[in-house]
Amino acid sequence: MGRFSPLFTRSVAKDLRPTPKRDVARILKRIEGLADDPRPEGCEKLTDRERYRIRQGDYRIVYEVQDDARFVTVVKIAHRREAYRE
Repeated sequence: MGRFSPLFTRSVAKDLRPTPKRDVARILKRIEGLADDPRPEGCEKLTDRERYRIRQGDYRIVYEVQDDARFVTVVKIAHRREAYRE
């Protein structure tokens, strides 16, 4: 299976601003791992849309997978208490 290209929505940069740098490095490393396996062990499919969620410590990474175009689009990164609010 080939690699997927990670893409980010504009709001992701805004989501990461208040996050401690140590956690940002871990989150970005986890996102790099999605390029090889977009549905790793421990990911959960969200019921409301074609989105998935993985955990990285106290943070949640919400993303969409586009298999035909080979993209993983990161939609939202948030602390677990705020991850599922619209």
